[in-house]
Parts: sequence; structure tokens; C-alpha cells
Amino acid sequence: MAKTTEYGIALRNFQAYPDVPDPQQLIKFAQRAEELGYESLWVWDHILLGVDPCFPIIDSLTLLSAVAATTKTIKLGTGILVLPLRNPVTLAKQLTSIDHISNGRLMLGMAAGWYKREFDAVGVDFHKRGDIMDLNLDVLNSLLTEDWVTGEFGPYNLREARMFPKSVQQPRPPLLIGGYVDRVLKRAALKGDGWLTYFYTAESFIADWTKVCNFAEEGGKDPSTLISANQLPIVVGPRAKVEGPMNEWLRTEWDFAKWSKSTPDSAIMGTPEECVEQIQAHIATGIDRIIFVPYRYEMEQVEAIAQEIVPRLKAS
Repeated sequence: MAKTTEYGIALRNFQAYPDVPDPQQLIKFAQRAEELGYESLWVWDHILLGVDPCFPIIDSLTLLSAVAATTKTIKLGTGILVLPLRNPVTLAKQLTSIDHISNGRLMLGMAAGWYKREFDAVGVDFHKRGDIMDLNLDVLNSLLTEDWVTGEFGPYNLREARMFPKSVQQPRPPLLIGGYVDRVLKRAALKGDGWLTYFYTAESFIADWTKVCNFAEEGGKDPSTLISANQLPIVVGPRAKVEGPMNEWLRTEWDFAKWSKSTPDSAIMGTPEECVEQIQAHIATGIDRIIFVPYRYEMEQVEAIAQEIVPRLKAS
């Protein structure tokens, strides 16, 4: 039986100053996304971002709690949570609580982070973020899946620690690892449930996903159990009309790490038929989930994707 690709949508819980996010509008956006049939909704995560301009952002987990209480079916994801900035013990409590509030709809994308100024402000060693990420994953996995946890995990001295209630989802909510370099791809294969990437072309995705699967096999893990997801920018409309504004948006509001394969060239653009053809190249890789990042988060685009793109994809 062929794998079915699911389609999610990104939620813009950040703005460029002096604009600030409106929580009530974000909740309405989420409710509309659910009405339109999106499988999942994904929020971004930062504590401090930018200087001039800065980017005011609503906390990812607080927002997901509010969305969980005001929706019924749409899955809720972090894309991604900067794990080294969080205390993993208190985070485990937050995550199980959100999973209960949502009745088992939480999905987690986590990564080591990239913004040194943010790490310095929080008091976390930026240069050790990979090691801290691995440590925090060990603490999370232990607390979320074991009834009793005893052990010293760096500064976290757990003595018969009991994290209850456990999550609705068993053994815990799905945990995807974000990032690009081989160490991260290996972490996604062996310490998580799969890989979440950002603005990858289909060709780049399959190259790195193959690495993830190879790391899993080498570590004695069945790669078919892993989940894959890619966040893709998209704009629907006549290409001659939408290409210029889309490229400007990608240049001015998005970062593309030099050490990654993330690229503005991943953008899906054009008429519904053209968009479907471009997305089918991603589906052909066997990807589990595509998370659309609609042009400027315009509701017109959100509706066009749901009504004109996704039905064609599901019918093809």
C-alpha cells in the first residue's frame, strides 16, 4: 500500500516590529485551518529574536495550549522548538499537559538552535548546544516513557522521579529532529521519531533523508518507522504575478543557513496545476508530511491551498 502524504500549515506566531502578533487572530487562523481540513498546524519557537528590527513572537507552547483548547481535530506541532533553551524536566510536564488538553494531538519538532544572542541571554552555552540537546532528549525520553526515573543527567539529579500523568499518546508524542549536518541527521534517526526540515527541494530532501535512513539501519533501527516532514513556502496564482512578491518575501523575512540545503528555490509557485506538479516531486520521495508556509500567511492563500491544491494532490 502506497504511503499517504499529509498536509499541514504553518502559523505565523511572530511579526516584524512594530507589528506584534494578535493571539485572538492566531486562534481564529487555527480554527479556520481545522475547518479547511489541514491535518496539522505548526508554530515557530524563539524567546528573543532580532534586534533592529526585532521579531515579537508569542511563545510556542503557550499558544499551542490555547489552540488545543479551541480546536478538536487538527494536530498541533512545534516547527521547531529550540530544545537546549528549555529545562527538560519542566518541559516534559508542559508537553504532557498540552497532549492532555488536546486529547493526544501534539507533535514535536525540536532542534539545537542557531541564534547565539538568544543563548547568551538565557544563560545557555551556545557552543555546547549539541551536547545539551542530546542530554535534554535523554531526560525527556526517560520522563515521558518510564514510570520511575533515577539517574544524574548532567545538572538534573532525578531520584525516583515520577512524571504523571503520562501523555495521551503512547509511548509519547511523536518527536522529530530538525537540522542539517550529519550529527543532526543521525540524532533524528536514533534519538527521535524522524526528521523535520525546512525549505528543501525534493532533490535535497531525498539526499539527506537517505542519510537518515542509513543512520537508522546502522544503529539497528527500522527506517520505515521514521517520520519525515518538510516545511515548504508556497504561493498560488499566475506565476508572472506572484513570483516577484514571493521572492522578495523570501529574501527579506527568511534565513537560509549557509551550511544547509535550505533555499528559496524550494518555493512552490504558480497556478494550482503548476503547484500540484511541483509538489508531486516531493510526494514522489515518499515524504510523510508537507507543511505549507503560505505567502505572507494570507488567508486567501491558506484557503486556495486547501481548496484547489490539496484535493488535486489527494486525487492524483
